[in-house]
Amino acid sequence: MTQRLHIHGLDVSKQLAELVALNVAPGTGIEPDHFWKGLASALDNFMPRTKNLLAKRDQFQQQIDHYYTEIKNDPAAVADPERLATFLKDIGYLVPEQRPTINVDKVDAEIATVPGPQLVVPVMNARYALNAANARWGSLYDALYGSDIISDENGAAATGDYNPQRGQKVVEFAAQQLDLIIPLKDGLHSDVTAYSLIANNGSAPAKLEITLQSGTKTFLQDESQLVGFGDNNLLLFVHHGLHIELHFDAQNPIGKAHAAGLKDVILEAAMTTIQDCEDSVAAVDSEDKVVVYRHWLGLMQGNLVDSFVKNGQQVERRLAPDRHYTHVTGEKLQLPGRSLMLVRNVGHLMTTDAVLRNGEEIPEGILDGFMTAFAALHDLKALGSHRNSRQGSMYIVKPKMHGPDEVQLTVDLFAAIETTLSLPNNTLKLGIMDEERRTTLNLGACIAAAKERVIFINTGFLDRTGDEIHTCMQAGPVVPKNDMKSQAWIQAYEKWNVDHGLSAKMRQQAQIGKGMWPKPDLMKAMLDTKAGQLREGASCAWVPSPTAAVLHALHYHHENVNKIQQSLEGRSFQPLQPLLQIPLAKPTWSKDDIRAELDNNAQGILGYVVRWVQQGIGCSKVPDIHDVGLMEDRATLRISSQHMANWLEHGVCTEAEVMDVMKRMASVVDRQNVSDPAYTAMTPNLDDNLAFKAACDLVFNGRVQPNGYTEPLLHAYRKAYKAQG
Repeated sequence: MTQRLHIHGLDVSKQLAELVALNVAPGTGIEPDHFWKGLASALDNFMPRTKNLLAKRDQFQQQIDHYYTEIKNDPAAVADPERLATFLKDIGYLVPEQRPTINVDKVDAEIATVPGPQLVVPVMNARYALNAANARWGSLYDALYGSDIISDENGAAATGDYNPQRGQKVVEFAAQQLDLIIPLKDGLHSDVTAYSLIANNGSAPAKLEITLQSGTKTFLQDESQLVGFGDNNLLLFVHHGLHIELHFDAQNPIGKAHAAGLKDVILEAAMTTIQDCEDSVAAVDSEDKVVVYRHWLGLMQGNLVDSFVKNGQQVERRLAPDRHYTHVTGEKLQLPGRSLMLVRNVGHLMTTDAVLRNGEEIPEGILDGFMTAFAALHDLKALGSHRNSRQGSMYIVKPKMHGPDEVQLTVDLFAAIETTLSLPNNTLKLGIMDEERRTTLNLGACIAAAKERVIFINTGFLDRTGDEIHTCMQAGPVVPKNDMKSQAWIQAYEKWNVDHGLSAKMRQQAQIGKGMWPKPDLMKAMLDTKAGQLREGASCAWVPSPTAAVLHALHYHHENVNKIQQSLEGRSFQPLQPLLQIPLAKPTWSKDDIRAELDNNAQGILGYVVRWVQQGIGCSKVPDIHDVGLMEDRATLRISSQHMANWLEHGVCTEAEVMDVMKRMASVVDRQNVSDPAYTAMTPNLDDNLAFKAACDLVFNGRVQPNGYTEPLLHAYRKAYKAQG
């Protein structure tokens, strides 16, 4: 039983109340009593509004279900986007189009003007949170050496000890990148025998003289790329707003093998990191929420520390310090040592028992907003050991909002938080996740509602696809999962998002984001393809690890994002109709085709759910049915469960067939996790296994889950598992 304190009409878990009183409030000038009073007042306003908007979601879905049920015998009508658009306008789902211009001030350069990779990390895991925050800078040599970009051929395998043959391939690859990023007037970086800094003389800045193997002296093509140098024998350059360090040490094993003594190339990589309270965590009760808030507070205070054993050694992880140099003019230069951190709050749907109002759980997203903003006061008032925002702003990503009314709810909530915390108007900036159909179709109106706060719009194929399947659930069977990305609506969605962002003047003011690379072990494929997201107009895109951030940073050197966005600003606006071409199939599948699709879905569901329920892991690399590791979270689960629910609804498969698949795949997942000492096998006692039951519930009751979300069932089963001890 959770111990509670009664404060201003709220029943607050004792753990949470103590966190606020002992850790969050001191030094901020905001007394705990004042904070709880402000939260109580806000709940009186926003709890009823939230309930009404959630009811509106259900009403719209019922109307859409009825629409498809009425015309299901007329395939042409079901597939007609013009007819669907008229219907959606009639019921108020589709609102008049708007083309707003944003007007947001005090936005940090990492968001506004410098495109770069973006990490998303579960803040509930302190080690991962710190690793991501420190991923602002990373070794290109290390990233290449450990990835499949470097071939194992000719004795270049990544062995336990350093392999010089592989190392030489890394150095050659990196030199080719330097030729693109920091080109020389003559020759190639692979031919350099010395990089010699010529000190600044009077008003002339320092410059770089480069000696080639032939003895020829040369210089940089663009001498302004040399920014400065460091005391520890490094040179600092800049390209497309991103910095590059060349580190030299002729005594180092790697530097010794290089003619110029170059031992490493360090790239500015993860410019921004979303510390996630939502999809990638499994926080189901007040105890879990306190962990989430404590870690975010530690990041804002700069004192979060995590200790762990790695390779038999005790390792302590903490936030990296800023980096110091001498500028080419002789002045001192300081650059941030950490990624700029945003925080993703929970959406409007879920509630939490961390605080009760009149005996009722409060909306989790409201508590997230108040708590994460209160913790951020330590950064905003420069109370901690490190600064996050140098502009005095806090950045909150808000997921799973359906349309402009729900965005307006968030905007009003932020204003109430600012009032409680005595913050200037619009201190709290908003990232809008464009991942629900009603938000996509009304994106201009959503941006308009937040035009003084919005610093981010982001497409998300995973949740957006899950919502698409659920919204058109009654229209008919949808195409297989692998065919979704080739559907007209998803292509139109990506262009529509960029068009709205550029129309709203987000270029050089806010981020236009793209989705996650889901295969953390397949870095060559990422390097070969992910630049396409920048060519499509993105200024940032999600990556699954610090290593991936370093490698993805190369794309921002290869592509000039600002020029790409400038060129796209003049194109014709993506029309609405393709967005309404729902992904229906004309089933001609064999039994083997259907079984393969069900196997793939069921294995993915079970592989993710068993870790969520049993171990509280909200995001992890889960082997797929072919044993390829994929990043899985609730968004991937939403697609798979909704897909199976859709095929069940339309008789593509039977309940008996699906249950048979689930049982077979439970054995597969057990085998894949046999080396995990924390894992409890689902078989042979499937009838009593909560994780297996949860996975089945997500499929067999998927049609009636609110907007197809997985959280209600996952939370219920995780709580039941924790209750078993």
